[in-house]
Amino acid sequence: MERIAKLSDAVLRAALVICVSVLVICVTWQVSSRYLLNAPSTVTEEIARFTLMWFALLAAAYVLGGRRHLAIDLFASLEVGPVKRAISVLLTVLIIVFALAFLAGGWFLASETLASGQVTPTLRLKMGYIYLAVPIASILMLIYCGDILRTALGPDARGPNDPLVTDHTDDLVKGN
Repeated sequence: MERIAKLSDAVLRAALVICVSVLVICVTWQVSSRYLLNAPSTVTEEIARFTLMWFALLAAAYVLGGRRHLAIDLFASLEVGPVKRAISVLLTVLIIVFALAFLAGGWFLASETLASGQVTPTLRLKMGYIYLAVPIASILMLIYCGDILRTALGPDARGPNDPLVTDHTDDLVKGN
């Protein structure tokens, strides 16, 4: 599971860099064409909108894998032990339930939209392909949850709210 999570990390990092690059290029061209050429581009607005959607969903999966997602870390200060392990497993199971619901809903949305033949107004792409970001992000979240469960049940009992890598920036801020 760890290998799959690391491969997912590498693929997601590349995909996210591509998404941000496409967003920067599209928005720069959109603003330039509107204000400098006085002829706004309709294509770049649609590309930017769909790229932002893919970016947000893929980034949500990526930060879950890096354990950098928004979290209430009320129990993060607990020492390693059975209580912390139980809380880590419970939180991960809740994330899995959410990801499964997200997967089912996203798959339904994408497949129904593909079946209906709905296309985007400007690019004429099938909307179902755009909506595939939801189930793909869900599958990635489930992969990361499997890795989180592996570590939560291991000897260190790291859960979804515990940092993946020890970061010493707090020590630097405190002057240690």
